[in-house]
Amino acid sequence: MSKRKRHKKHEEHVDESWLIPYADLLTLLLALFIVLFASSSIDAQKFQAIASAFNNELEGGSGVLDFPSPVSDPSMSESEEQENLKAADQKELQEMQEKMTAYIKENNLQDKVETTLNGEGLLLRIRDNVLFNSGESDIQPAQLQSAQDIAKLLIMDIPRSIIISGHTDNVPISTAQFDSNWELSAMRAVNFMKEILKNDQLDPRLFSAKGYGEYQPIASNDTPSGRAQNRRVEILILPQGETEQSTNSATQ
Repeated sequence: MSKRKRHKKHEEHVDESWLIPYADLLTLLLALFIVLFASSSIDAQKFQAIASAFNNELEGGSGVLDFPSPVSDPSMSESEEQENLKAADQKELQEMQEKMTAYIKENNLQDKVETTLNGEGLLLRIRDNVLFNSGESDIQPAQLQSAQDIAKLLIMDIPRSIIISGHTDNVPISTAQFDSNWELSAMRAVNFMKEILKNDQLDPRLFSAKGYGEYQPIASNDTPSGRAQNRRVEILILPQGETEQSTNSATQ
């Protein structure tokens, strides 16, 4: 009797067809995370382009990435954001102007101190005789408290660059301390700034001091009243868009 040949049992073949949809799913998830990451740093137009490309490649034009963008039109969004920031910035400057105006009235300084809000920012203009004696750059001791009161008005929720500038009339000056109006105006600006910055809530990095001498008059130097207007110290609070880190220096 012939022996029956034993046939080796073939191992049962494992069905691996599930790997294909699984790999596709992983690919889609990877694509989704890449797009979500990229969308956090690109505009909506680029986001839609990437989403469309992935959809066309992976899903024939529709799929998990085929949904409306949560970001509105980039140009419109940016424009609206800029307008909102500008409006909020203007409102804050107006509130600061109101506080300064109230301080001026309380101290009966209407004829010596004034504020102006324009395209350059919020400007506080102080006649030189309010702070200084004629030909001197040191603040009068009686006015040191006024400088500190003004410093409190400059404390803001969002810091801004502030320029303090000194101005004179065109009458020449030559003393043992100052050779010209430029030097006098510069030192007045620096000394006033130093007094302001004794308030530790103000950031010195955002302040700068400049001396313009007689070269930026706001009135005619031909009359005593005009020269009196030109002798002044100005505090310019810049709009948010122009805030920059500045150094404390006097321009002569």
